[in-house]
Amino acid sequence: MIDYKELLKDINIDIYADGADLNDMSNINQEGYVAGFTTNPTLMERAGVTDYMKFASDALDLVKDLPISFEVFTDDLDKMVEQAKILSSLGDNVFVKIPVMNTKGEMSYRIIKELDEQNIRLNVTAVFTTEQVRGILESMSGNLPHIISVFAGRVADTGRDPLPIMKESLQLIKAHSKNIKLLWASPREIFNLYQANEMGCDIITATPSQLSKLKFKNKDLHEFSRETVLMFYNDATKSGYKI
Repeated sequence: MIDYKELLKDINIDIYADGADLNDMSNINQEGYVAGFTTNPTLMERAGVTDYMKFASDALDLVKDLPISFEVFTDDLDKMVEQAKILSSLGDNVFVKIPVMNTKGEMSYRIIKELDEQNIRLNVTAVFTTEQVRGILESMSGNLPHIISVFAGRVADTGRDPLPIMKESLQLIKAHSKNIKLLWASPREIFNLYQANEMGCDIITATPSQLSKLKFKNKDLHEFSRETVLMFYNDATKSGYKI
């Protein structure tokens, strides 16, 4: 069994497990090395979730003391407020994920301000630019422990280095309020955990499959090379390939 706490003893960043498989959530919660959980409708659909509110209730039964994020899914900004109130009422540890805009490109700053004024804790998601971070912060009083999720991995998918965006976002957030946290979203590899930790990011999400790669921390590279060759050899032998 992997001792995740030992592997993470020199890591200061909070790790939130990203997913919607209740078995994974239960196991990870019992292992005690993550500081929270995040979900989204896409992950829920992939996990076979058919009843959103039942899933949320079941997840909250598993995760009683750690923050967990549930996302609204309407495209109407005013209806987002209604859904946010319902989701927030499910538990004191719930953060409501509000997209930075809807599918029409209408920014959600107005409803972020409205929900902030109603003391609903938010996780503003699908953020890609520092301009968006500024708009979000201008909509927040700074009194509540909100989260701003910047999708560093998807920024990197465009061929851009996400680190400058993440660093500037962190500076903007810390200048605005010590209560608001920056989340490194959509990591592509476990190395992103070390990058986010090094730059002082508050939170990073990771899927169970990504977290499993923590076992490779400081692994001898020569031995890793040999194991890779062995994998190729075993797979070729098992397949019965001939040259």
